[in-house]
Amino acid sequence: MIDNKKEQERDELHRTIWNMANDLRGSVDGWDFKQYVLGMLFYRYISENFTNYVNHGEVEAGNVDFDYIKLSDEEAEQAREDLIQSKGYFILPSELFCNVREEAANNENLNETLEMVFRNIEASAQGRDSEKNFKGLFDDIDVNSNKLGGTVTKRNEKLVKLLNGVGDMKLGSYQDNTIDAFGDAYEFLMGMYASNAGKSGGEYYTPQEVSELLTRITIEGKKEVNKVYDPACGSGSLLLKFAKILGKKHVRQGFFGQEINITTYNLCRMNMWLHDIEYTDFDIGHGDTLTEPLHWSDEPFEAIVSNPPYSIKWKGDANPILINDERFSPAGVLAPKSKADLAFIMHSLSWLATNGIAAIVCFPGVMYRGGAEQKIRKYLIDNNYIECVIQLPDNLFFGTSIATCIMVLKKNKTENNTLFIDASKECVKVTNNNKLTEENIRNILTAYQERKDKAYYATVVSNDKIEDNDYNLSVSSYVEQEDTREKIDIKKLNAEIREIVAREEVLRAEIDKIIEEIES
Repeated sequence: MIDNKKEQERDELHRTIWNMANDLRGSVDGWDFKQYVLGMLFYRYISENFTNYVNHGEVEAGNVDFDYIKLSDEEAEQAREDLIQSKGYFILPSELFCNVREEAANNENLNETLEMVFRNIEASAQGRDSEKNFKGLFDDIDVNSNKLGGTVTKRNEKLVKLLNGVGDMKLGSYQDNTIDAFGDAYEFLMGMYASNAGKSGGEYYTPQEVSELLTRITIEGKKEVNKVYDPACGSGSLLLKFAKILGKKHVRQGFFGQEINITTYNLCRMNMWLHDIEYTDFDIGHGDTLTEPLHWSDEPFEAIVSNPPYSIKWKGDANPILINDERFSPAGVLAPKSKADLAFIMHSLSWLATNGIAAIVCFPGVMYRGGAEQKIRKYLIDNNYIECVIQLPDNLFFGTSIATCIMVLKKNKTENNTLFIDASKECVKVTNNNKLTEENIRNILTAYQERKDKAYYATVVSNDKIEDNDYNLSVSSYVEQEDTREKIDIKKLNAEIREIVAREEVLRAEIDKIIEEIES
């Protein structure tokens, strides 16, 4: 059963974005439009978040009529230092989204105003602990770009429409939403401009339902974790599921990730701010996780979740140093240069705590291909690191219709076997895509928790048997497919055939008799 409230909230958000796209069509390329919308959305969120924080503090202090929106900039300046200490940034009342929007239609220098506002917000964090989590966040919103229009007037017209469109979005408080409004806006914008998806580096946004499944797998039996990590974090939706499900206080040391795409890296940091994750509680880095990994010196992670890019190229054995890298060297071989999938698996295993669980979405080919990938699977099975392999339905992810898998890694297994779950039919069709419902997620988690054989659905396989099968980890190799073909009663069918033959003989005799009479 699909959550009606969730779908209504999504539909309303999608309608608003679609209307904005129609207003700007023909002037802003789709992929650039995405950055403008998300940037403005972020600007609105941090303005409201900052305002609510200040107002709440004043009301608690007894100043019940206080409203930061109406405060003068001079009065606000007095609290700048204290607010930067607590929030990590500062926004003057005149530079809040709602106040800039109110004056936008009459502001002949709107583009300059917005550029100054964005620069001031970033500058407020300079030299502070929050600087690395704020620097460059507005770089993708070029308010002076010719893409918005050939003249300042034309550009400002588009900026007014953007401010009004984002301002009209009914986003409410993220705590009250059944959807991740920011993440869902991102997913919808990617879907709208699928033809331009290559510009994003081939990323596949992880649907919220898949994020929930991955999260619940990694927190199995736990009420808190030390911290959560995603080596290819995209816009951060997987990390943020932990805040939603466990509560951010139960992710004790915070949220960590790395992202190679600069635009998506900025979106991820925005998403952290938007979900009220304090700047002291997240560390999102920019760079190539496989060749320039961050968080080397950090304590291992109890929870790792990821949907890394499928079968991308990497340096592999073209870089002689990598085979000695402590993340990859234990397997004795590097993932192929043309397919980095298992390099992400080895990296995640290296970063995983002894008592931790990692759940990684995988391209199906890594489960059965030979060569170096087979040798890496051999290492993982021989050392008993694979807890479970889950076959997901096809068409779950935007950008690919492929039926992906989840590989679950664990370092402290007590039994020398691996669980295989065939969840390929656990979905419902919504428009052109398949989606996991709450019931689907519950069924998969139940099979994962019970770890028992279930006909046509789940089976526990000894690692010796996997070795005998050349370390093939395809779920279909171990979970028998149910034969849904119609069963045929051979005896009954033979009787029916005999009856048909007998009728044919009678009919043939009658035809022969008629022909004989005609000829005579």
